Amino acid sequence: MTTFLRVTIGLQTFAVFLSPVTAGLLMTTPNGHVLHSAAAYTVFVLAMVHVLAAVLAWRPGGGSPRPIGSAAVFLGLVLAQVLLGIAHVTVVHVPLGVALFGFSLLQLSRPSACLPLRERSRRPGRRASRAAA
Repeated sequence: MTTFLRVTIGLQTFAVFLSPVTAGLLMTTPNGHVLHSAAAYTVFVLAMVHVLAAVLAWRPGGGSPRPIGSAAVFLGLVLAQVLLGIAHVTVVHVPLGVALFGFSLLQLSRPSACLPLRERSRRPGRRASRAAA
């Protein structure tokens, strides 16, 4: 399940990266709003899948529950981003989009958040071992 979580975060990051490209098309082509709307819905769906992947990596996968919180916050921010875009509040919509991309990159760069608890070590450079008497 951790691979599913990593792939989902990667796709989410790529979709957030493509959103400003489609925003540029929104300003330059007559039908750019269709592409930007599709990009927004794609990011929203991937954010929901991200929450699902985080839950699956935690419960059946034996991973940490931390990515669930990050995924839920990201989903909430994406929802706010969509609502701000619909309301045409670009003064907040654009900076929030930049923050979403940074947040998604940060999640993608944290490999330890996706590892099962039994494979993580308390000290860097050492493998986790079972407690022996």
